Amino acid sequence: MSISVTNLTKLYGSQKAVNGISFSVGKGEIVGFLGPNGAGKSTTMKMITGYLENDGGEAVVCGEKVSVDSLTVKRKIGYLPEANPLYFDMYVREYLEFIAGIHTISNAKFKIEEVINTVGLKLEANKKIGQLSKGYKQRVGIAAALIHDPEVLILDEPTSGLDPNQIIEIREVIKKLGKDKTVLFSSHILQEVEALCERVIIINRGNIVADDTLNNLQKANASQQQVIVSFKEAVEISDLAVLKDVSDAKQLSASSFQLSTNNPDAVKKQLLQLSIDKNLNIVSLQSGEQSLEEVFRELTSLQ
Repeated sequence: MSISVTNLTKLYGSQKAVNGISFSVGKGEIVGFLGPNGAGKSTTMKMITGYLENDGGEAVVCGEKVSVDSLTVKRKIGYLPEANPLYFDMYVREYLEFIAGIHTISNAKFKIEEVINTVGLKLEANKKIGQLSKGYKQRVGIAAALIHDPEVLILDEPTSGLDPNQIIEIREVIKKLGKDKTVLFSSHILQEVEALCERVIIINRGNIVADDTLNNLQKANASQQQVIVSFKEAVEISDLAVLKDVSDAKQLSASSFQLSTNNPDAVKKQLLQLSIDKNLNIVSLQSGEQSLEEVFRELTSLQ
């Protein structure tokens, strides 16, 4: 495993900011790390990267224990903290040259141009960082995290401050990087997590409350499942609301409906029978799932 966390704990006085959590992330995985403000996300990321000392447990990155050799671990990680630290008086290339020097990169000029192209900074590369928009400052931070070609990327709110077009561009960058790197990233934009990740870890009040694929989480945490049906003809909602296994019916349009149920398969059979009895034509019939937002709200309101 590229990242392995076992019973990781962080105390601030008597408060447990991170309460003995454990998880692992393998090479080629892009994992979303989610939680409300103050849940322990950034603290956990700082402990994994060696920027914050843990009070218990262990974090291992690419086989190296953070508590034993944090410097070696930092060489293997590209880290973008939530508060992106930049020198506003430096030019973009000048700053990346400075970061490349810290990592003692031999082919620095080539790597600088490579990361500038990767994150889409070419048009702004001749400006001072202080002259850049927030979105482009964020790209400079991502470029700095990539310049030494790390095995693991830890990105804390990487799309913060980006406009919708920039978010899509950075999403594609992260997808590409995730093919041969390990990526752990946090975000409050849940649609981004849905677009990028197959797996998410949700932390709340220092405890992991979920660690699973999106598909499994959406199914497991649904108190009611949804069936979406569309007819060729206009249909009365009352004909659907009375079906045996339907607990609630919502009209989406004159011929489309969302039905809540604990037994979606039974409802589908009943809809097929209704279409025969009333000579209706079903255009589409599918099961709906909870959105990640609904799952997130459900899990983080349990404690």
